[in-house]
Amino acid sequence: MNLQNQITPSSPHSFLNPEGWVPAKGYANGMMAEGKVIFTGGLIGWNAQQQFEHEDLVGQFEQVLKNIVAVLETAGARPEHLVRLTWYITDKAEYLANLKQIGAAYRRVIGRHFPAMAVVQVVALMEDAAKVEIEATAVIPHE
Repeated sequence: MNLQNQITPSSPHSFLNPEGWVPAKGYANGMMAEGKVIFTGGLIGWNAQQQFEHEDLVGQFEQVLKNIVAVLETAGARPEHLVRLTWYITDKAEYLANLKQIGAAYRRVIGRHFPAMAVVQVVALMEDAAKVEIEATAVIPHE
């Protein structure tokens, strides 16, 4: 097993990358963690009053990340405790056209922590105005 870092109190997880694989860029192929597990529901890009402040994918994406961080904070977790993100987007072309802005929004909210991730295009989300929905899993390390 190739562990890119070891589990310690300051680093609650290890990135998993099989030997011989080119390291993933912008996400991890796998994560290993120990501790309290936090799961979010599918969160979308509206504010705390369930109102959309942005119609565009990038604005909604940044708001979703802020929503994830807010949920994590209620459990005492931080963005670096994230081990998995699953994104559901409604428009692959809009996503690909805005990768640079999406990356910048990600780094503003989450930083340079890139857990295991999957991005899936879906036909629609339950809220008609939503362009992105993200489920998150985080692990707070044992004390």
